[in-house]
Amino acid sequence: MPHPLQSLESAAFQNSFVDTLRGDASLDNSPRQVPGYHYSRTAPTPVADPHLLAWSEEMAAFLGLAKPAERGPGAAVLAGNLVTETMKPFAARYGGHQFGNWAGQLGDGRAMSLGELTATDGTPWELQLKGAGPTPYSRRADGRAVLRSSVREFLCSEAMYHLGVPTTRALSLAATGDQVVRDMFYDGNARPEPGAVVARVAPTFVRFGSFQLLAALGEIDNLQALADYVITRYFPELGAPSPEVYVRWFAEISRRTAVMVAHWQSVGFVHGVLNTDNMSILGLTIDYGPYGWLEPYDPDWTPNTTDFGGRRYAFGQQPRIGLWNLMALAQALGPLLFDPQALRPLLDEYAATFNATYRQLMARKLGLATFAAPDHALLEALPAALQTAEADMTLFFRGLSEAVPALLQEDDDALDTLLAAACYTEPGSAAHVPLRAWLVQYAGRLRQETAAPEAIQEGMLAVNPKYVLRNYLAQQAIEAVEAGDLAPLHRLQQVLKTPFTEQPGHDDLAAKRPEWARTKPGSATLSCSS
Repeated sequence: MPHPLQSLESAAFQNSFVDTLRGDASLDNSPRQVPGYHYSRTAPTPVADPHLLAWSEEMAAFLGLAKPAERGPGAAVLAGNLVTETMKPFAARYGGHQFGNWAGQLGDGRAMSLGELTATDGTPWELQLKGAGPTPYSRRADGRAVLRSSVREFLCSEAMYHLGVPTTRALSLAATGDQVVRDMFYDGNARPEPGAVVARVAPTFVRFGSFQLLAALGEIDNLQALADYVITRYFPELGAPSPEVYVRWFAEISRRTAVMVAHWQSVGFVHGVLNTDNMSILGLTIDYGPYGWLEPYDPDWTPNTTDFGGRRYAFGQQPRIGLWNLMALAQALGPLLFDPQALRPLLDEYAATFNATYRQLMARKLGLATFAAPDHALLEALPAALQTAEADMTLFFRGLSEAVPALLQEDDDALDTLLAAACYTEPGSAAHVPLRAWLVQYAGRLRQETAAPEAIQEGMLAVNPKYVLRNYLAQQAIEAVEAGDLAPLHRLQQVLKTPFTEQPGHDDLAAKRPEWARTKPGSATLSCSS
């Protein structure tokens, strides 16, 4: 029997985080340090005209929620104008390393959680509003979010889910009717922009930085209470919390983080701001800000203008940064262990898990049933060839899938067709030579497979997406919404639900990045405020 859908305003919320952990209940939203607590009770600040812009049917169905009207009580909840009796809104307190430097207390400066809903499978999911007003952690900001960043977060959360990447989710995108002043590139050109609120969803939004701040300030009782809460609620299979279980827990966090980063690398996703406060304790992609996709392939590329100096968070650095962030978490958890050094060997497991997962994912993308030692050289030679040819990673692997029959028949023209379609360099140029040579070598390896060509191709098409959320597509949708046209937003959302399937009439959403988008603000690079 299907679960009956309920309205958001009548849904019963649980509040395990608030009910279990220590909270500042003063409701003082002035920016301040909040020592001794895990969170601060807060309340959304009402907006002028809350109305629904977009809704995730899949996430809503999982939560057993009916779609609300464009305007009304449901939209009021989603924009922060209505808090129901069972909600206990709070902003979490945490710290973190930002660009490698310890930043002290950070916390939910423009996000607040309303509580938890029980999904149709019985699991709890926390509903959080991003952009609903100030909290004690807003520092010098207003706690609001602009439409452009909200559209990007809503679309990418759900797009990543449908790609099969571990991620937090999004339920809705709501407009506020208010203007928010932002300096998009921190260059002194602040201007008013339309405001919006994203309702995002995850089992929990606890981060590496949640533990770091407590350890840094010597709040060991709070540190243990948070660890015990997370283990008991989200890792019950590990057993009752104890020093031995803390070690097993860290191993599982490391494993999940490695799997997540391997998925990023396999689809060409660049997070853009992998500070420790942007790392989920559940190994989920969290905080979609200045993200991007490789177009063209470049391991040194970052979409984040704030990171242009050091490129700490560039695509090729993401596996290393995942490890760096885990080392910071291990240091924070040290006070809970008999031997803090017990976590050190588990960091080696991160690398092993990442490598194994990445090779497995890439073998599937390449149509290889097994991945033996000789195949490592083939895989390791690919990035340099892709970079030289300036290949669009998404288009290359999709084109590779489509070219399987021709490759198996040693059709040289098919190689040139693939390169011309996938590369930003001129067809027939010297830049294509290394990748063309790689394709010849790959075709030879593919002919060793025992599966039928049709089966190989079918498997590759199922894991090499045709559609990803390119920044210029998101920017076009943003500009349309700002002009009052929701159709491009809804079309893009719909297409990204089935990224691996052919969708006639939507090929323009699977095209190379246009030349004009290479330098246009928001279409290639963004800032942390995005």
